[in-house]
Amino acid sequence: MGTRQYILSPREAHEAEQQWRVVKRSIDARQRELRVHLTILTDDAGKPIAKDAPIPLYEPPVYQDVHNAERSVVIIGAGPAGLFAALTLLEHGIKPVIYERGKEVSERKKDIALLNRNEGLNPESNYCFGEGGAGTFSDGKLFSRSKKRGNMQRVMEIFHYFGAPDTVLYEAHAHIGSDKLPTIIKRMRECIIEHGGEIHFETKIESLKNLTAEGGLTAKRSYSKAVLQRSGLLLDVPTILAIGHSAHDTYRMLAAEGVAMETKGFAMGVRAEHPQALINKLMYHTTNVEYVGNASYSLVTQVDGRGVYSFCMCPGGHIVPAGSAEGMCVVNGMSASHRNSPYANSGMVVQINPEDIEGSDPLKGLAYQEALERLAWKQAASIHNSQCTIHNSAAAPAQRMRDFVEGKASKDLPKCSYLPGIVPSRLDQWLPAGIGKRLQQGFRDFDKKYPGFLTNEAVIVGVESRSSSPVRIIRDPETLQSVSTPGLYPCGEGAGYAGGITSSALDGINAALKIAEQ
Repeated sequence: MGTRQYILSPREAHEAEQQWRVVKRSIDARQRELRVHLTILTDDAGKPIAKDAPIPLYEPPVYQDVHNAERSVVIIGAGPAGLFAALTLLEHGIKPVIYERGKEVSERKKDIALLNRNEGLNPESNYCFGEGGAGTFSDGKLFSRSKKRGNMQRVMEIFHYFGAPDTVLYEAHAHIGSDKLPTIIKRMRECIIEHGGEIHFETKIESLKNLTAEGGLTAKRSYSKAVLQRSGLLLDVPTILAIGHSAHDTYRMLAAEGVAMETKGFAMGVRAEHPQALINKLMYHTTNVEYVGNASYSLVTQVDGRGVYSFCMCPGGHIVPAGSAEGMCVVNGMSASHRNSPYANSGMVVQINPEDIEGSDPLKGLAYQEALERLAWKQAASIHNSQCTIHNSAAAPAQRMRDFVEGKASKDLPKCSYLPGIVPSRLDQWLPAGIGKRLQQGFRDFDKKYPGFLTNEAVIVGVESRSSSPVRIIRDPETLQSVSTPGLYPCGEGAGYAGGITSSALDGINAALKIAEQ
């Protein structure tokens, strides 16, 4: 078999996808007329192979029964790193035991619904914490720029095996959607349990210090509380630490108990939302997107020695409240599988290096994040306090984009997808200069590339502060174990070694493989 490449109109490409086995697809918007690049699987004679041909798409995983396995591994966190680590352990006949501070995905949905209605935040079950991790309800984009971490295609295949659409196997920027990801995550959990693994929800790590003469692991179960017991500095059971980038309390516990970590670079800014029709016109030169779907964008520039760039762009999506503690305002974005809302939103963030923050505390980046999140909450609450109870308010401060760039107050705000509500605020005045001034110039730069991008039809909402972890838990590059705590395998986005769903999943796979090798 081989492949053959085609350059087609959107309609022609759509028809080809219904008929032939596609192995790669990307949209080319560089010319005035859209073109779709398709790579189609062919037989030995060069003839395209039918979509429903009885040819395996890939080799499916084989999960072993580990009910009576001799080896077990503890996994802290049921996000993509933790879940893919657990599935990999099953392939090697090792029992995974997962502890997740949040709730299983169906119960988590209920807490997120309350948050969207501005009826209160559950600090253990929200957009950040719970089964599937932050990615479950923040779009489900399966895209990574990294080509050096390992077999990224295998991650796509595993998602497909558990129910993701065929497009994840060949789309250049694959996407599942926050409406479909919960079902896929649930199937992963059911597979783990069916084969003998364990998953304990509402169970949070509180300490690594408690001793046990027996060895192994025990857990004291209560709502969002647990004690994971270990002996000395060498864990009795190999433990994969896949906590996610918002577990600030866990970072502080680990630092207090001597786990080596350091400040790493991260990014902070705002979420920008445009009418999707405008983005379609700017990116695709047309508003007719019937066969290609709503347009996305990827923007980057340099301002005063720091990167300013778009992050987690959500075409046809919504802005969501992504805080994990009371009194802090954090926003993120998500899209459902059809990406059909009238709004397009993206994080617009500024690079922050460790030297940009004073001090030597490895957790200084966390403190910087939290300070800005509290400030954003206060800005919104000071105006919104006549409309709701302050401690429950998830309202967010916002400003029209051109007003922000020109330093003007927005007398009113456009319609916005953010369900808890936005309130007018002078982000141009209270954002730190290192962020605000760079964003202003960044928007000017983006408008030069795409005239019309800088418009008062767009609104910016603050703050986008959880794009990546500001902490790295230091590990040996060969063994992947903590340099200070043998037996502890920090991995994923929370440990500072990944930047999204797919890279986190692959890092979890790599940690599990290291353990399996031993």
